[in-house]
Amino acid sequence: MPLIKGGQIVDDPWIKLADDDPIPPKTPLIVSYPRWQQDRTTLIDRSELLGLLLASDQSPTLIADDLDHFAVIALEFPVFRDGRAFSYARLLREQMGYRGEIRAVGDVLRDQFHFMLRCGFDAFEPAKEQDAEDWVEAISEISLAYQPAADDATPISALRGKF
Repeated sequence: MPLIKGGQIVDDPWIKLADDDPIPPKTPLIVSYPRWQQDRTTLIDRSELLGLLLASDQSPTLIADDLDHFAVIALEFPVFRDGRAFSYARLLREQMGYRGEIRAVGDVLRDQFHFMLRCGFDAFEPAKEQDAEDWVEAISEISLAYQPAADDATPISALRGKF
């Protein structure tokens, strides 16, 4: 799958480890929450970069005490109508203080891109390879924010009088 980060399509150094695969050495891994529960100590002891994939029914509150172990938290969108990951991203950024990468994976739409940025996502893994170029184009389509959010955008109300 393509990865979009910083407004560009980039190589993804992360390996998504299946729950029944052996843990490889010296590789940045993204594991599922069940795999994290099963092999927590082993994954921590390997001292390599570690990421976590949370399914849409797995709140980040499940890993609140473990956030420091994860360089990436991938939030799954199983279908575009399931918006729980929007709330989870805001929870991670605004209430839990997570500063690592928050990645949107799965059935996400180009039309949702700007809202994902506002909620705290900073990396995107569209389900279809051909959608990646459309996603990069979407980055420049909306340049102003109307209200404060989890991103660093200055809302229009704060810009009044500066022009």
